[in-house]
Amino acid sequence: MPPKIYLAGPEVFLPDAVAIGRQKVAICARFGLLGLFPIDLGDGAAGPATSGAIFQACLAAMREADAVIANLTPFRGVGADPGTAFELGYMVALGKPVFGYSNDPVPHVERVRSGYGPLRTDGDQLFAADGLAVENFALFDNLMLAEGLRAGGRGGVFLPAAPVADPARDLMTFARCAEHASEVLEAIRQA
Repeated sequence: MPPKIYLAGPEVFLPDAVAIGRQKVAICARFGLLGLFPIDLGDGAAGPATSGAIFQACLAAMREADAVIANLTPFRGVGADPGTAFELGYMVALGKPVFGYSNDPVPHVERVRSGYGPLRTDGDQLFAADGLAVENFALFDNLMLAEGLRAGGRGGVFLPAAPVADPARDLMTFARCAEHASEVLEAIRQA
């Protein structure tokens, strides 16, 4: 049985989410992985899904999965989707391997600057125009996400070399991350 990979990310909100999910699952299969895309987790029952049912289905899939690949591309703001951040943290808490990628190569502090205006320096600390402190660790996103990926011991986050035309749908960086995940999981299996 191929390793099961929970595919966390904001793609579920796209109008073409099912097609994107199928593409991600196919890329996983190319690298010997079984992708679990959240939009495919329903039980097939008729009627609208409830938030509780979706939450429980996602938790069950994460417990069943061997690892996660989290799409941490900024979503509706300067940082990663909060649901994806939760899923990454949940998998870290379960002690499972975590892998991540972002289609935005711009460091978090620069995205905050572009979204909130000039930053003010006070000693070693940066502050946005709203008066709130800004992390200045040259990381791709909030330190808890970056360090969560490092704590998983799997190589940090994958980023494109340059901005991509359609960050919500581009799967090149995802494919690099999936290939890496496959190699790491195979090494774990062999150990």
